[in-house]
Amino acid sequence: MSVPAAADPPRWVRNLKVTTAEQTHALGAALAEVLRAGDLLVLTGELGAGKTTFTQGLGEGLGVREGIISPTFVLVRIHPNLPDGPNPGGPDLVHVDAYRLGSASEIDDIDLENTLDSSVTVVEWGRDRVEHLSDSRLEVELHRSTGNGAVGAAVGARETDGVLDFDAEDDDEPRTIIIRGFGPRWADQPVLNLASEGIS
Repeated sequence: MSVPAAADPPRWVRNLKVTTAEQTHALGAALAEVLRAGDLLVLTGELGAGKTTFTQGLGEGLGVREGIISPTFVLVRIHPNLPDGPNPGGPDLVHVDAYRLGSASEIDDIDLENTLDSSVTVVEWGRDRVEHLSDSRLEVELHRSTGNGAVGAAVGARETDGVLDFDAEDDDEPRTIIIRGFGPRWADQPVLNLASEGIS
């Protein structure tokens, strides 16, 4: 398999605006409807941008076990598909936090190849670290309107049990979410069912 370089241009780019945590969650759930085993997603965004909220939506849409939190301190969490859930027989969700990993070789050390083909793999902070794992990927970039793009800019976020998430008073703070498709799997932009969520 020929794996494209990280610098290869995306096949398409979609910009979306959300104004609440619920919409971020709903976008993740809508995207899950078009995902299948073997798909790789790379999430980027400053602290408090909504990466975990988005991934929780993905997990709900995929029908995996609840309890998705940031995997920061364990690097990888596997959320198995629920046989009695909304998507029985669907893929598991592998949730990775690559923030403390400095290179692609450190990614290789955690053996994602063992689960990549049978799961949907979501890697936070994975840009320039995981592109070699697959010839196709989705990059999802989340931006807070008050964030400065730096890791320490957690204005409006709260920390609960080590998990940064939306603060209630900032639920209406707009976010921009940019989705880019790379490789043959994402040659065409997927149709997402977003009309009922008010996401544009």
